[in-house]
Amino acid sequence: MNLVSKHRSGPEALVLGFIGAGRLARAMALALQQAGLPVARVGSRSAEGARATAAMLQDCLPCDPQDVADHCDLVFITTPDAAIARVAESLSWHTGQGVVHCSGATPVAVLQPAAAAGALIGGFHPMQAFGADPQAAVRSLPGCTVAIEAAEPLLDIRLHELAQRLGCAGLTLPPGVRARYHASGGYASQHVHVLLAEAVRLWQSWGATEQQALDALLPLLRGTLASLARSGVADGMPGPISRGDAGTVRQHRQALQAVDPDMRDLYDRLCVRGVALARTTGRLDAAQARLLEQTLDAPPDQNE
Repeated sequence: MNLVSKHRSGPEALVLGFIGAGRLARAMALALQQAGLPVARVGSRSAEGARATAAMLQDCLPCDPQDVADHCDLVFITTPDAAIARVAESLSWHTGQGVVHCSGATPVAVLQPAAAAGALIGGFHPMQAFGADPQAAVRSLPGCTVAIEAAEPLLDIRLHELAQRLGCAGLTLPPGVRARYHASGGYASQHVHVLLAEAVRLWQSWGATEQQALDALLPLLRGTLASLARSGVADGMPGPISRGDAGTVRQHRQALQAVDPDMRDLYDRLCVRGVALARTTGRLDAAQARLLEQTLDAPPDQNE
């Protein structure tokens, strides 16, 4: 079996396998199966994990990782990032098969041992967060972007075809930018949680609960997301910075300083970036931007 066989074409001809049986593997394997692209084998260092994931799929064999490498045309490595290089080094690969990891940040070069054996190596990373519920994770895939990196044109084509079959948008990622690409996802996902945690702390400072805060803030966040989708990052930005309201910013700084100076410092740093963003739209003139910058640069006690 060979990814580059002259006698077979299209993703349906590929024998697919996974090494790693966690949340990402379960979501991708189920989604591929629903798209008419069944997964033949799932391997893991944990035999129990391999059995549990294979049991969710039709005609899928749980096995050890080497068995996946021996029998599959296209192998997805969905282990934790720190284990990817070890998997590539410890297994025997064969000429013409595809070996692809699903990490956002790990360089494709860690798969070089597979390439040295003649395999075609690449990256296939869905820009999405996957929870513990596999079916919910499958529902979250359509519409998301999959970052694809593959130097071999045929592997690149096959990976884009798979992304399309999953209902995703394939994005060709140039070599050397995976960490930057993955960090960008942190701003849109992980860091949102941090910012909401800060907002919840403010609500709790007057005795409100986290649930009360989220009940109020999540509709605001949903409206913000709708504005982003409609108007873009800069034009859709709301709030006092976008309208040059230095007086409100001054009040915010005073209130935050009283709760936690570090919280006020984070607010200042975000606002400085916000001023620069608002300037790109022409919504702030030079005088408004200068007044905001002076307000943010002043010691908090001078804002009183």
